[in-house]
Amino acid sequence: FPCMPWLFLLLSFLGCLESLEFGPVFIQEPDDIIFSLGSGERKVMLHCEARGNPPPTYSWYINGTRVDSDTDYRYSFIDGDLIITNASEITDFGKYQCKSENSFGSILSRDALLQFAYLGAFSTKSRGAVSVREGQGVVLMCSPPPHSPEIIYSWVFNEFPSFVAEDSRRFISQDTGNLYISKVQPSDVGSYICLVKNPVTNARVLSPPTPLTLKTDGVMGEYEPKIEVHFPTSVLAAKGVTVRLECFALGNPVPTITWRKINGNIPKRVRLRKSQAVLEIPNIQQDDSGVYECKAENPRGGTAFKGHLQVYTLPQWVRMINDTQMDSGEKLQWECKAISRPRPTYRWLRNGLPLASQGRVEIMNGELSIHKVQQTDSGMYQCVAENKYGAVYSNAELKILASAPVFFQNPVRVIATLGKDAYLECKPRASPKPRITWKREDRRIQPSKRIILLRNNTLKIVNSSRADEGNYVCRAENQLGSAELTAVLWVKEAMRVVLSPSKVEVTVGESVVLSCKATHDTSLDVAFQWFFNQKPIVFQQDGNHFEYIQTQSSTVDLMIRSILLRHAGKYGCRAQTSADSVFTEAELLVRGPPGPPGVVIVEEITDHTATLSWTRGLDNHSPISTYNLQARSPFSLGWQTVKTDPDPVTGDMESAMAVELNPWVEYEFRVVASNAIGTGDPSAPSRRVRTKEAVPSVAPSNVSGGDGRRHELVISWEPVSEEFQNGEGFGYIVAFRANGTRGWKEKMVTSADSTTYKYRDETFPPLTPFEVKVGVYNNKGDGPFSQVVIIHSAEGEPREPPSDVKAYSTSSSEIRVAWKPPSPGPGKPKGYEVQFWKEAEQEESGKKQRTMKNETFMILTGLDGNSQYLITVKGFNNIGQGPACAAIKARTKKFPPAQPPVNLAWIQEGNNVSLSWDPVKAKDNESDVIGYMVLVKQEGRGYNQVTRTINPSTVLSLPEGGTYIIEVRSLSEGGEGAASSQIRLVTSSAKSGQCSVHRTTSW
Repeated sequence: FPCMPWLFLLLSFLGCLESLEFGPVFIQEPDDIIFSLGSGERKVMLHCEARGNPPPTYSWYINGTRVDSDTDYRYSFIDGDLIITNASEITDFGKYQCKSENSFGSILSRDALLQFAYLGAFSTKSRGAVSVREGQGVVLMCSPPPHSPEIIYSWVFNEFPSFVAEDSRRFISQDTGNLYISKVQPSDVGSYICLVKNPVTNARVLSPPTPLTLKTDGVMGEYEPKIEVHFPTSVLAAKGVTVRLECFALGNPVPTITWRKINGNIPKRVRLRKSQAVLEIPNIQQDDSGVYECKAENPRGGTAFKGHLQVYTLPQWVRMINDTQMDSGEKLQWECKAISRPRPTYRWLRNGLPLASQGRVEIMNGELSIHKVQQTDSGMYQCVAENKYGAVYSNAELKILASAPVFFQNPVRVIATLGKDAYLECKPRASPKPRITWKREDRRIQPSKRIILLRNNTLKIVNSSRADEGNYVCRAENQLGSAELTAVLWVKEAMRVVLSPSKVEVTVGESVVLSCKATHDTSLDVAFQWFFNQKPIVFQQDGNHFEYIQTQSSTVDLMIRSILLRHAGKYGCRAQTSADSVFTEAELLVRGPPGPPGVVIVEEITDHTATLSWTRGLDNHSPISTYNLQARSPFSLGWQTVKTDPDPVTGDMESAMAVELNPWVEYEFRVVASNAIGTGDPSAPSRRVRTKEAVPSVAPSNVSGGDGRRHELVISWEPVSEEFQNGEGFGYIVAFRANGTRGWKEKMVTSADSTTYKYRDETFPPLTPFEVKVGVYNNKGDGPFSQVVIIHSAEGEPREPPSDVKAYSTSSSEIRVAWKPPSPGPGKPKGYEVQFWKEAEQEESGKKQRTMKNETFMILTGLDGNSQYLITVKGFNNIGQGPACAAIKARTKKFPPAQPPVNLAWIQEGNNVSLSWDPVKAKDNESDVIGYMVLVKQEGRGYNQVTRTINPSTVLSLPEGGTYIIEVRSLSEGGEGAASSQIRLVTSSAKSGQCSVHRTTSW
C-alpha cells in the first residue's frame, strides 16, 4: 500500500490545522444604529462575533466605560451580542465598542454609534397672523419640535391635504423648514401649517396654523432681490454623499437664481432643483471642493452669496499589519498607512490597551519597532488610523517562538547531475536560530573552493562527481537542544533531449507533430511537459487543437490539429528526472490570410471621392496580393465594397482612392487584405468623414396627383432619400402648366420631407389637365426634373341632383327609395345621401342615411306605420355634397292586424294534418288581411316549413317520426300579424291509419 504513508501525513496535517491556536479575529463588528423610540419593543441589539482558538470571550464598552450586566438588568449578552432592554436616549446614546479576547490577547472593534429616532410635538400655542402688502416678500417660520435625526419639511395651505407647491416664487428650506414667498399675491392669502416627517419613524406632526393676510394700505413696488436662504460660508461633506446647497431670494419681480463655481466649472453631474433654488451634487468627490456662488437677479438689481465646500474622507487603509512569528531576540518592524482628508493620526494598542514609546518600544506615527523581542511581547496588536470623522483598525497577532531544533523529514535523498553543482539543504525548525555544522563520515566538513557553506546553511558542492556520493550529516543546536539530519547524495549521468523538427512551416487548417526524445540515466524515471511561448499547455482546455501522445517511455509527441494563426510561436519540451531538468524549443511558422491593415486615414475628401492611406498588416508568411476598400454610411446595409482608382489595389500599395461616392454623406472606411491563402480580418474603421456638397443628381420618382378640393391641383411624389440630397438646403421645384399653354409655373417647396404640393386657382374648371414635373435643388444649385406627367385638377362636388327619384312603401315600417344618377360630367358622385322626415316635422330634424357604395336605391327602415314621409336625395364625393332633388312623398302601410288567428282545429290522420282557424278581421287603422302564413318547426332538429294560403285553412304533410310546433299568422300589406297560440303534434314512424280530432281553447 504505497499511498498509506501519504494519507497518514495528510490526516496529520489536517489535524494540525484544527489544533492550531491563534488569537481573536473579528468576523462581524458592530454597526451604527438609529433606533426608533416609537417601535413597540424597545430592545436594541449590537452584533459582535470573532473566531479564535481557544474560542474568545467578549465584553462591551459605552463611551469608554465597561458595560456591567450584573449591576444593570437592562444589559444582557448572547454570545458576543449586546442586548439593551428598555433603551433610553438619556442613558444609552453614545459610542459602543466590543472587546474580544482569549489566551493570546484581546482586540477592540471599531466604534458603533447608537442614536435614537424620535419626533416631538409642536407647541400648541397659537401663532399670530402675518400681514404684508401685495408684492412684498414674506417668511413663515416653522419652528420645528425636538427631533432626531434630520426631518422632512412641507407646508399645508388652508386644509390637509392641500400642499404648497414650490416654484420660482415659493420655496421650502429643508435646512430651517421655513416657507419663503418672494412676492406675495392675493391668491396666497390663507392659513399655513408646517408639516414635518421623521423618515426613520415615519411619524408626522402638524404645527398650529399661521394666517397670512394682505394689508390694505397699498401695493409694494418693485425692489431688488434679497437672499434669505443660503448655505453656510463653510460646508463640510463626506466623500460619496449627495450635497444640497440652498439659495432663495425675496424680490419684486420674482428673482431668478443662477450658480457658478469660482475658479472652476460646476461638475456635469450636478442637478438643479426647485427652479434652481437647490444645487445638488450626487456622489461628491474631492475635485468638487471649492467656492460656489449663487446669484439672485431681477430687473431692479442683483445680489450674490459665496460659500466654501470642502470634502472630507474617512481613513482608508493603504498598508495594514499582518500576523507575524519571530524568534526571540529579533527586531519587529511594523508599518501601517492610511489616507484621508484631513490626514490621519495613528495610535497603537496591545491587547486593547494603549502602547507608547518606552524602552525597547519605538512608535513613530504608523511605524512600530520593538528591539530584541521577548516572550512577553506576544499578543494582539492594533494600529488605529483616525481623523475627526472616524477611525479604522488594523489587527495582527505577534508570536514569539521558542523551540529546540527539529527536522520534519529525516533522512533526505538528493540526486545530482554529473558535472553540475549539488545542493544539500539544512532547514531545521528552531527558535532562536540554531548553530549549524556539517559532517561527512564523522569528520567535520571544512569549506573549500569545491565545497561551500552558503548563508542559508545549504552545502554547495561544485562540479559534482561520483566521488562525492555518500552520506552527509547536518547538526543544528541552540540553547534548548539539538538535532541531526542525514542527506544521502547520488550523482547521475546528465540528460540530453532532442526536439524535432526544430523549425516547421504550415498553412492554416493543417496539422503537425512535434516529437521530444530524452536520453537519461536508466535508473531514473523521466517526466515530460509541453510549453507554448513559455507557458504550460493545458490539454484539457485546448484539447480541440493539442493532443499529448506517449510513443515510448522516453519519447512523447505533441499533435497540433487544425492549426490557427494564433498557434504560431515557440513550442518547448521539458524533460525532468529527480536529478535533472532539460528544456528545448522548436519554432512553428503558420501561413494564413493577412492580418488586419493598420490605421486607415482619410487624406483627402471631395464630393464623389475619398483618398485613403493605411499601413501594412502582417502578411502571415504569404505575400499580400490585393486590398479591398469598404465603406459604411447611415444608408448602407453594413459594409459595402467601393470602386477604387486604381482598380485593383495591389498588395504593394498603401493608398488608393474610393470613387463614385454620394455627395454630402457621412462615411466610414476600412481596408481588407487578401493573399493566396484567403482574405483576412478588416482594419479598424477610419474616423467618420462627410463628402463635399454637390448639385442634386436624382429627381423625385412616382410623380402623380389628383383629387383635392374644388379649383385645386394636387401634386404628389416620393421624396428623395437623404442619401441622394447631396447637400444642405435641399428642396423641391414643382413646375406645372395647363395643357396647351407655353410658360411653366414654378413653386419652391423647402422641406426635404415634403411629398405633396397643392395649387389653387378658381379660374380653371374642374378636371383640367396639367403637365407636371418635379425637380430638386440644394445650396449648390438646381438638379434634374422628373419626367412630365399629366395630372387633372380636382373635379369639384356634384353639380346636379339625382333624377327620376321614386319612393314607395313596402310595409308599415319600410319605404324603398330609388333614383337615377345625374348626367355625366365634373363632380361625379361617389355615393348618395337620403334624408327623410315626417310631414308634420321640420326638415332640419330629419334623419340621414348614406349608401355604402355608389348604389342607386335604399330601403328606409324603422319607420312609423300609416305615416306620410318627405324624402330628398343628393350626391356627394370627396369634395363635398351636391344639390338635393325636390322632396317627394311616400306613406307607410297601415299596421298589420294585432288580433292573432284563434280557434285552431285540426284533424290528424297519420302524418297528414288538416288545419283550420277563424278568419282575422282587420280594424280601421290596420291593413286588410290578404292571406295567412303557417310555420312548422321540428323540435330538436333544423326542419322548418312555411306554408302560405289565402284561406283560413290548409293541409300539412309532415315527415314521419317527429315532434312539431305549429303557429299561424295573418298576412297584410303592413306585414305579418300577431302569432296564434302554438300547437304541438307528434308523428309516428310506423304506418298508421288512426285518425284524431283536436281543437284549441277559443279566445
